[in-house]
Amino acid sequence: MNEQVVSHSTQAINLGSRSFAAAARLFDERTRQSAVMLYAWCRHCDDVIDGQVLGHGQQAGDRSAGQARLAELVELTEQAYRGRPMSDPAFAAFQAVVQRHAIPRRYPLEHLQGFRMDVEDLHYQSLDDTLLYCYRVAGVVGLMMARVMGAEDEATLDRACDLGLAFQLTNIARDLVEDAAIGRVYLPAEWLAEVEVPASELAEPRHRRALAVLAARLVDLAEPYYASALQGLADLPLRSAWSIATAHAVYRQIGIEVKARGAHAWDSRVSTSRAQKLRFLLGGAGTALASRWMKVRPRPAVLWSRPR
Repeated sequence: MNEQVVSHSTQAINLGSRSFAAAARLFDERTRQSAVMLYAWCRHCDDVIDGQVLGHGQQAGDRSAGQARLAELVELTEQAYRGRPMSDPAFAAFQAVVQRHAIPRRYPLEHLQGFRMDVEDLHYQSLDDTLLYCYRVAGVVGLMMARVMGAEDEATLDRACDLGLAFQLTNIARDLVEDAAIGRVYLPAEWLAEVEVPASELAEPRHRRALAVLAARLVDLAEPYYASALQGLADLPLRSAWSIATAHAVYRQIGIEVKARGAHAWDSRVSTSRAQKLRFLLGGAGTALASRWMKVRPRPAVLWSRPR
């Protein structure tokens, strides 16, 4: 593997997501390398679309410019699958990962469709619309990560998708005000109508109490997806299961804190402390080990039917 590509990817994850970087260290070396390179591609695409750097400085952009950037990302992704030499380090990393793990082409292209929903300022009328967005920007990332960890069974992939959905529902709840400030509203319009808050006024402080109700609803909605995701741990290598269990606990705690803060959830960005991360790291080891002893169990009902 090209050391420059790996180094670039490692830098991207260390600067872009400390939580993911910490969880990735629990993987075996080969899995960690692939996970980091896949992350670098996802981070790069997100940054290109939003005109930001490693997840920071997000701003509302011109739709036509966004569409042009997206078209370029789609073309580069297609070229990576055609085996063309990639000069961009993020795409070189991506190409190495999809070739190494035989990641189906439809997954990254579906991920880019999630960015298209942002570029086109899609209106989310119902919960199904919001869940489709969550699937595209996070559920398919879970599917690709599961392939990196060696999972191929459809039931295990369903669990990985569920975890991605849970993560994104938590992200939406945490970032409601920040996203609304740049014109992005992922809450279903039907929910906003229930609390009589116009989408155009979502970021205004006077609506914080109503917003807290909807954020709590998102957090509660994520819970069965978090529970379902744990059912897939037994099908992963132990170190991978440990990493996923740790990330699972960290993100779930963020949602719990958003709900607990109520109308003050957006006074400062919700995150987990170093002490909490250490506790989740230790707890994740126990959860991963316990999953070995609970391998024979009924599968949970499908919560949201992902495209096949």
